[in-house]
Amino acid sequence: MPHAADLYYEVHGPDDAAPLILSPGLGGSGSYWQPNLDMLARYFRVILYDHRGTARSCPEGEPNPTISEMALDVVALMDALDIPRAHLMGHALGGIIGLSLAMQAPERLDRLVVVNGWAKLDPYTARCFDTRLKLLRDSGPEAYVRAQPIFLYPPDWISVNDARLEAEASAHLAHFPPPETVEARVAALRAWDPGAALRAVSHPVLVLATADDALVPAHAARGLCDLLPNHTRMLQFYGGHASNITEPDEFYERVLPWLLRSGPDEED
Repeated sequence: MPHAADLYYEVHGPDDAAPLILSPGLGGSGSYWQPNLDMLARYFRVILYDHRGTARSCPEGEPNPTISEMALDVVALMDALDIPRAHLMGHALGGIIGLSLAMQAPERLDRLVVVNGWAKLDPYTARCFDTRLKLLRDSGPEAYVRAQPIFLYPPDWISVNDARLEAEASAHLAHFPPPETVEARVAALRAWDPGAALRAVSHPVLVLATADDALVPAHAARGLCDLLPNHTRMLQFYGGHASNITEPDEFYERVLPWLLRSGPDEED
């Protein structure tokens, strides 16, 4: 399996296309983006990776305790792959990593897409994290994985895709990180509160929220946009927290034209 900077990675798409780094959410596995690879690789040189301490990236190693260090992992990966500058699209935690990258190494980032992310952890999301961690502590990884779709997907989508979710659960369990890694990653999200420092992010940032997200309420996107001087805010009405998986066509209709744009952004 290919590794660079101690991180598992994959590259898809034309070598001469603009690089687009895909950063997953709390689970940390780049395979989260698998359903989107074919479409994105038509336009970009797509680099997906597993966060440190998760999935195929040094699962026995110590997880990074801060969002800042997770962002520096992206810089190290770019250095190892000789990528001076790239777009980044991140889901939830992955988008927050992108925001941290924009503050720490602005010269390495072009456009940033934050999917169902936030500037400060919402009390509702904190309650969801509390529930998930209690489930992990009291009932173990299998119960945690089986409950995960409730937070990621709309109820009707879960009903239709039950067999698919059952099959995926085995793969998730096979690469499930140590429980203390999950605890540390949630703690990092709780601690991340950059506040007014986000006003220094001059990059074009697409902030995409989903109206029926059961983990991150859509109003969290408004709070993030209030701090970003060069943002475009979009709302996807259906799809849950993982709207790029449940409603990919609508997701592409919103994200691809924005990523491919070369001129100045319109105000939202």
